[in-house]
Amino acid sequence: MGTVHLTTADFKAKVFDYEKNAQWKYAGDKPCLIDFYADWCAPCRMVAPVLEELAGEYAGNIHVYKVDTEAEQELAAAFGIRSIPSLLFVPMSGPPQMVQGAMGKADLKRAIDEVLLNKK
Repeated sequence: MGTVHLTTADFKAKVFDYEKNAQWKYAGDKPCLIDFYADWCAPCRMVAPVLEELAGEYAGNIHVYKVDTEAEQELAAAFGIRSIPSLLFVPMSGPPQMVQGAMGKADLKRAIDEVLLNKK
């Protein structure tokens, strides 16, 4: 399936409507990983193909979303994105976890398994 690009409207429908809810409540049907990125960002471009691979490897188990911080500035501001890439790991229950900076495939897999899929 690959990664899915989200607009602010998509984010509110599929992940969390931060304008209507003060308390975090994930709206998705599977855990997700959200990549906040920009096209001009070299580390973001390095992470992108790894996220595509992981979206395929974990297809059916998680969603892998991408948010262009240049196009979706309101959304980036709502989540306090100051450094990219920023990766938001959203489990089905519990609070999301934000990681800033590029991560390698092994670290991403470990985070997906532990944070999103509860495999310890």
